[in-house]
Amino acid sequence: MAEQDLIRFLSKISQLQSLAERVQQDSSSRQKLADCADHNQVVQLAQSWGFDIGRRWGERDHGQGGDANLLVTPCPPPGEESMRVLASAETWRLMLIASNDYRSPSDEWMDQSEHEWVLVLRGSACVALENPDRIVDLSPGDHLSLPPHQRHRVERTDPDPGTLWLALHWDAP
Repeated sequence: MAEQDLIRFLSKISQLQSLAERVQQDSSSRQKLADCADHNQVVQLAQSWGFDIGRRWGERDHGQGGDANLLVTPCPPPGEESMRVLASAETWRLMLIASNDYRSPSDEWMDQSEHEWVLVLRGSACVALENPDRIVDLSPGDHLSLPPHQRHRVERTDPDPGTLWLALHWDAP
């Protein structure tokens, strides 16, 4: 492990230990933490208390790298997504999707005539599927395959630095 990574790792451990102390000593803080429904809420609550615990292991600072490094793709404005076609041919396209605290409208479902495979590169997301109804929670490295006409919607993505997806769409033969 590089010295810079070790320092960042030890700092996060220290922040988590301090957060744990606070929660153990203050029942009000403990209840607020218990009321959190997901990682994003925990991170936001901890930030409001002055703790920086948001970055997951292996995530980099997102200010360096240029266009050649997909992991440093900038985050769109809050509540939005941006999409970029990385490569394509007649029957397929590979896209990079950046989401910032994004959620599909609650009354709308995506229903595509093509196959889709998505991989989370950065952040996390929650996707709702219909028939059968289920919720899929995705973190870096997790992927999901959607057959044609699998109705789905994004329930949530991370706030800045956001969620970064790699999506492959292709037509069935």
